[in-house]
Amino acid sequence: MPINKIKPTTRGKAAIATVLATIAAGGYASYDRYATSAKMDPAVILAVEKAIMPWEGIVLKSHWDPFAKIWDICYGETKGIGPGMTKTRAECKDMLLRRVHDDYYRQIMTCSPNLAKAPTSVRASMLSGSYNFGVPAWCRSTAKARIEAGRWEEACLAQTAFNKAGGMIVRGLVNRREMGDAQRVGEAELCASGL
Repeated sequence: MPINKIKPTTRGKAAIATVLATIAAGGYASYDRYATSAKMDPAVILAVEKAIMPWEGIVLKSHWDPFAKIWDICYGETKGIGPGMTKTRAECKDMLLRRVHDDYYRQIMTCSPNLAKAPTSVRASMLSGSYNFGVPAWCRSTAKARIEAGRWEEACLAQTAFNKAGGMIVRGLVNRREMGDAQRVGEAELCASGL
């Protein structure tokens, strides 16, 4: 269960509204080329723009992640990454969109058929979480079980359990999973703001 009180916020609602308005105006049409269907699920765009990119940050030269003990680049990309690699911002965004859609979104939608019925904010926060701690862990999680039961708010709260690294609670992960920080919206905050 969360450490902090989880509640909808004005900035969470604004993040959702901004993405949905931009989609309606055709502002994210370039994302559609990554979609399996004709249009990208708004939850993917919301997760990428408002949760994954802000929390992961961008690194254009590969570096060693001492916690995960692996090389990463761009927005936390680890697949096929080694020392001395460099990417442009455009290459990083392209890599992120492809991976989020193909390796995270499609996977969690498959392991949780009821996720398609969840509000956009719930799908986005679950996608952001799975990108950070992995699809296998998400597919075995209490959050996923709550999704299958149609208990959206409980799913938002359950995902906050993924706040540890090396068996210890990490403040940055608490912020990411819960109510964010001064600059970034948290996953549970985003999740609850769309209910």
